[in-house]
Amino acid sequence: MTKNVLITGGSRGIGLGIARELAKAGCNLAINGVREVKNVTEVLEELEKLGAKKVIYCQGNIAVPKERERIVVQVLEAFDQLHVLVNNAGVGPQKRLDLLQTTEESYDRVMDINLKGPFFLTQKIAQHMIERSSENVSCIINISSISATTASVNRGEYCLSKAGMSMMTQLFATKLGEYNIPVYEVRPGVIETDMTAKVLQKYQEMINEGLTLQSRIGSPKDVGKAVLALIEGKFPYSTGQVIMVDGGLTIPRL
Repeated sequence: MTKNVLITGGSRGIGLGIARELAKAGCNLAINGVREVKNVTEVLEELEKLGAKKVIYCQGNIAVPKERERIVVQVLEAFDQLHVLVNNAGVGPQKRLDLLQTTEESYDRVMDINLKGPFFLTQKIAQHMIERSSENVSCIINISSISATTASVNRGEYCLSKAGMSMMTQLFATKLGEYNIPVYEVRPGVIETDMTAKVLQKYQEMINEGLTLQSRIGSPKDVGKAVLALIEGKFPYSTGQVIMVDGGLTIPRL
């Protein structure tokens, strides 16, 4: 069965890595992002060439209620039924500040995009999935970060948003269990994206010194493969669980 999938923040970074893997598997894709459609045309064409049966672009900021509603309407008009929601859209603080200097403006921006928006988008999509739950093909996947449990005092608002998403996964898994709609959390480590570009050299040096067990920086493709396995139903009895994609970074060692 061809899956219809909405990926927030799906036109770049980890989201695009996910989209590429799902396109190869023949999924129908709704790609959400904030950029104008003219700036993502090449991405959409690439996904079609990779094998996606149908690709649409849903421009909008998931942190804004009216835009979030518009995204849902556009997806359901195009696909009638949504089988999979991938909550991937997220931002880091525009300026990394020490915990004692973090501003309310930065806190609100990060939390609105990384947690509030995904929460209410999931609420809306979950209601749709419940209405179609007899078909038993739906799932929700939240892309969090090792920052959910690994403290970074120069981006505390980001850590809080990802810790919140981790609990959000458990909450929706609990609520949707009776409808046989699994909810998963995929937790990436250091992944090479636009967000990490400025600190990539620092991370590479740390990896060279043993930060991770697998001695390389992760790629969006690594995350995409994990998401594909979940969508294909290869973890049917694991709702609410965390899938780590961090090269062994978070394993405690002596």
